Amino acid sequence: MGEFTRAVLGFPTVLFGGALVVVAGFWTVVLVGGAGFHVPGHHGPLAHHHGGPAATPGHASPAAPHARAHAQTHPASHGSAGHRPHGRGAGPIAALGLDGVPLTVVFSLLTALAWFLSLAGRIALDTAGSGGGPARTAAEWAVLAGALVGAWSGTWLLVRPLRGLFPAGRAPSRDDFVGLLCVVRTGTVTGAFGQAEVTAPDGSAAVVQVRQNGRDPLPAGSSALLYAYEPDGEFFWVAPFADPLDGPPPPGPSAPGPLTGGPFTAAPLPAGPLTAAPPGIAPPVTDPPGAAPPGTRPASTT
Repeated sequence: MGEFTRAVLGFPTVLFGGALVVVAGFWTVVLVGGAGFHVPGHHGPLAHHHGGPAATPGHASPAAPHARAHAQTHPASHGSAGHRPHGRGAGPIAALGLDGVPLTVVFSLLTALAWFLSLAGRIALDTAGSGGGPARTAAEWAVLAGALVGAWSGTWLLVRPLRGLFPAGRAPSRDDFVGLLCVVRTGTVTGAFGQAEVTAPDGSAAVVQVRQNGRDPLPAGSSALLYAYEPDGEFFWVAPFADPLDGPPPPGPSAPGPLTGGPFTAAPLPAGPLTAAPPGIAPPVTDPPGAAPPGTRPASTT
């Protein structure tokens, strides 16, 4: 027992002892339900889809006429900018080939393997009786380097089958509702009060807190556009939205005329023979009675 304690407290095993205690304590808390492991790109549980408590309005948001442009230029995923899902990505963890699983899993595997390998190397040195001096110091540093390389290799092998347990993808959040239409469920929506029901692209519905920046009438059952999310107050800014398909068709140009193809209609021609030319038009030229037909010489009178 004394040799084991000496190996645990000796160099280089002692370097990983403190980290191993932290890892063991963390997973103990996880098992009793007091914590959760960290996943990059994770923004919280699915309950974020539901509206939070009512809050007072925050800073002024864009006016209602700009709501549609704001929703188009800021897609629903803008709240996750700068976050990368825990799938294959960039960074030092990806460069080492250890991405695809939560960071806590990677750190735990590296720590446990490095501690075990350094302990095994320290016990091997003590058993071999290498003594002291520069040779012993060099051997201990070689054990440290071997433990680090071995820990990385073992973690690299263990991470590959674990990736299937952590599919890549960003966790859903309230920002996914930005740009969607909602139905007002309260009697009105003001700058300090209002609720609406919104349907996510996957078909799930949620009641969220909404506010408006103006005084547009938004009675119960009316449609509104969620154009921004206020994280401090946990509510959405909305603006009235009217579907153009629900109202009368917009006014357009008159039907084209039958002759000109434009908006003007030609005057109808009078029935029967034309007896008088319309005003402004010269009458047709007619031959006098007894005139010879065209192309013939008149008969001589002598």
